Amino acid sequence: MTGKATIHISSAVVSVLPKRRDEVLRGLAALPDVEVHQRDASKIVIVMEASDSGILGSRLAEIACWQGVLSANMVFEQIDDLVEIGD
Repeated sequence: MTGKATIHISSAVVSVLPKRRDEVLRGLAALPDVEVHQRDASKIVIVMEASDSGILGSRLAEIACWQGVLSANMVFEQIDDLVEIGD
């Protein structure tokens, strides 16, 4: 494989039924490399990290299928090179 190792960082908005918000928040907290940054009664802003866009897309598609989730939409994606720390 050629090229540098990268990390993909994405933000997304998850729209939820208010009565299911806490259940969805618990599910998001259980996912690897997902952080909740803001929430209100029906919207949750998350940030996700992965080694490629496919993982982010799959994770977002999974979230969109959860009970109580109305939609899960990517808002922003940034790709950065991973930097190795030397001795």
